[in-house]
Amino acid sequence: MLVVIRGAGDLASGIAVRLHRAGCAICMLDIAVPTAVRRTVAFSEAIRLGETQVEDIEGKLASSPEEALALAHAGTIAVLVDPEGATIPALHPDVLVDAILAKRNLGTTKDMAPVVIGVGPGFTAPVVCHACVETKRGHELGRVYYEGSPIPNTGVPGMIAGHAADRVLRAPADGIFEPVLEIGDVVSAGDIAATVAGVPLPCTIDGVIRGLLQEGVPVTKGMKSGDIDPRGIVEHCFTVSDKARAIGGGVLEAICGLSGTFGKRM
Repeated sequence: MLVVIRGAGDLASGIAVRLHRAGCAICMLDIAVPTAVRRTVAFSEAIRLGETQVEDIEGKLASSPEEALALAHAGTIAVLVDPEGATIPALHPDVLVDAILAKRNLGTTKDMAPVVIGVGPGFTAPVVCHACVETKRGHELGRVYYEGSPIPNTGVPGMIAGHAADRVLRAPADGIFEPVLEIGDVVSAGDIAATVAGVPLPCTIDGVIRGLLQEGVPVTKGMKSGDIDPRGIVEHCFTVSDKARAIGGGVLEAICGLSGTFGKRM
């Protein structure tokens, strides 16, 4: 089964990891300059580096749909620069997953594949997709909706160890992002994580840098540029998160239910 995933950030990559382990061939589509902050667990890094690895799974940049299909069917996560989804007809997927996580639908329709799944706010099943999956932390995380929509975007990050909005690092100015620290660094509140146009970006809380944009990315003031995990467990920076695994499980459930893999959905 070939699954095409729109988006290749950390949550999309968690979905890819879960589906890959279940036996699916995976192609991922993303923008030319990705803005994922959790780069150590994002297949979008293959766009910058040519190849990358999330946990024990390899991802490689492909230059064409044909190359992407060859990589995917050989067991590698294929990554294409294709923000508009122009390669989807050539890839001819069995399943299309929109995991761009733009909080709105950027053009995915349910005629793009036999099974189309939307991830997060902006999708309504069965209107624009066959199913959608909840992304908000809490009791409903990973829930599959065959009718209706995920919880609307609140603009407030989910709570981790008593911290929500204050764990997110946001650009202090418009300009080019210049990191000072690295993912995996243990920090205290006030440590300088990066600069933008000469303006320092201080760490907001104690913890470990779990995500940070790469050097040279253009940012606007207030743009999400990193995050701090207050739990302070360095190893968590290099493995798929609990949230991503839960969402991936929801996507896998939807695929099984909609494709008839285990019989008719009850």
